[in-house]
Amino acid sequence: MATTRASRPGPARSRRDDYAESTRKALVDSAVALFTERGYAGTSLDEIARRARVTKGALYHHFEGKQAIFEAAFDAVETDVKGRLETILRGDQPPWDRALDGLREFISSCLDPAYQRIALHEAPVVMGWARWREAEDRYSFGLIKAALGDLIDAGDVVSVPVDITSRLLFGALSSAATEIAGSSEPERVGAEVEQVVIALLEQVRAASRRS
Repeated sequence: MATTRASRPGPARSRRDDYAESTRKALVDSAVALFTERGYAGTSLDEIARRARVTKGALYHHFEGKQAIFEAAFDAVETDVKGRLETILRGDQPPWDRALDGLREFISSCLDPAYQRIALHEAPVVMGWARWREAEDRYSFGLIKAALGDLIDAGDVVSVPVDITSRLLFGALSSAATEIAGSSEPERVGAEVEQVVIALLEQVRAASRRS
């Protein structure tokens, strides 16, 4: 009788691996909290390590220095926002509803203190504008491009060059995010951004249905 070979399990994680992962997460969580509260210039590595309840040596084991841990904090807040947007944009609703819900979620993210301070205020300065823009592309541009493609396929938007149109939309939303984050009344500006973008999308949708 033929026998089947049992699949080999992958290498087991060691306690050291688990500890290293939990230490790194504690440091990143600490950095996000402190950079949000005090900004990059007002936060020290000693404070990050102390809040994470680890030694400064443990911090240097995971990160070369302050900019490296800032970039990890930036990745953490951007990954969180991207995850929420992906859940919406890959949902079961019609593409139009997904696009509007995604817009509202993006605006809500722009009102979040951690996203505002780290991703919008501090990152362009700490990382440099070119590297920040490249990172924003990596997190956001693909989502915009996919959502636009779905709208075109559904007939909600006229057929347009997807790459350049997505780039223009990305630029507009990036500017909107900056306006929201820089305002003394971010909730009011966020509501106005939502109103304007939806009105423009409705015009494009109406034009598509007339064609």
